Amino acid sequence: MKILILLVLTLAGSPPLFATEIREFADPEKAERYDRLIGELRCLVCQNQSLADSDADLARDLRNEVYEIIEAGQSEEEAIRFLTDRYGDFVLYRPPVKPMTFLLWGGPLLILLFAGVIGWRYAGQRKIQTIRAISEADRDKLERLKKQLDDGH
Repeated sequence: MKILILLVLTLAGSPPLFATEIREFADPEKAERYDRLIGELRCLVCQNQSLADSDADLARDLRNEVYEIIEAGQSEEEAIRFLTDRYGDFVLYRPPVKPMTFLLWGGPLLILLFAGVIGWRYAGQRKIQTIRAISEADRDKLERLKKQLDDGH
């Protein structure tokens, strides 16, 4: 019984594990826009989670900002512009292609090309080394055979 009381008191004093924020919108279209935006925007703390999935304090603040923007009647583009002006393109899961984000978009392709060139060169060198190793072994074998023939005559 003491353990049960201790467990209840511990759980009562801790923050809820799965706290969900309930946002009230007068217009269902605004609720859809809000849900879409917080699903498309990245948490700056967690980085691999959207604002909708993150429990970080900053994510909560950003959800509040998005809520206020949508409630004020501004568009999704205005909300995105506000957040990117304030936090940069990193807040977007799909940042626009521009000079500042070229490495972000082209980086994986450059890495793949670099790995392909290195792999191709490595394979070529191994082939040459294998051919050299075989030819040296064949030379040794030929020398032994020649010596045996010379000794036998």
